[in-house]
Amino acid sequence: MCRKIFNLKPFKFVLLLASVYLLSSCITSRKLNYLQDSSMKIPSYADTIGYEEYTIMPTDKLFIRIYSPDQSINSIFNGSTQGMGYAMSGSDYSDLYTYQVKDDGTIKLPIVDELYVQGLSIREAKRKIESSIQSTMVDKCAVDVRVVGRYYSVIGAGTNGRYPILREKMNIFQALALAGDISTFGDRGSIKILRESPNGTSIRVFDIRSKDIINSEFYYVQPNDVIYIQDMKNQFFSVTSLGSALSTTFSTISFGVLIYNMAMSAQKQTTSTENSAE
Repeated sequence: MCRKIFNLKPFKFVLLLASVYLLSSCITSRKLNYLQDSSMKIPSYADTIGYEEYTIMPTDKLFIRIYSPDQSINSIFNGSTQGMGYAMSGSDYSDLYTYQVKDDGTIKLPIVDELYVQGLSIREAKRKIESSIQSTMVDKCAVDVRVVGRYYSVIGAGTNGRYPILREKMNIFQALALAGDISTFGDRGSIKILRESPNGTSIRVFDIRSKDIINSEFYYVQPNDVIYIQDMKNQFFSVTSLGSALSTTFSTISFGVLIYNMAMSAQKQTTSTENSAE
């Protein structure tokens, strides 16, 4: 088999070598594009919970503001109007008006005292705080509850950082756009998310190229998520543009010619030695 290959003309041999190299290392649009239809290489995800409401966990910071007809009650929880205006105008809410969930899952409110909120959604926590205030202080009130200081992290494939969750429902594409998107050599077919929950930390793996993730559990980012993007296995040999393809082709041709010349020289030397022996 080797003898047949070396008997090929140099141009055909080098062309064959370059073609095999380029075909095996080319990065196609199928490896990079998002929202693709399912196929043999793009998985399909069945509709699952599109958005899981975040449940409050220890160390979370809750911004709580009370609205009632009694201004004295409002000032107990909210502070002065001037201070609250400052807290609301910033990119995040001032620590002066936040309540941190303790390790035992409770927060301590003025007068109301301790309330257990761990495991509750924001809506459930809001109703519980409203009910507690109305039963002890005023007949009517409204409560605004928000989790503040929420972040997610992205690591791998040249993207490393910790980023704020800027809205209640932040999807995976918005999160990656804020982080600068996945690099060309990032493996979009095997994105891993480390997600915390009351039951512990889980690792979820999905293909972000599939359009089916829009209705799946992978679509929305949760606080404290860690998104891990690994490199493609063939990153070192990948070809991404015409310029790099031409450069790679010429390099491959030069290398192929060198190998061919060395092989032909060795073959001639062997033939000459055999003829001398005869």
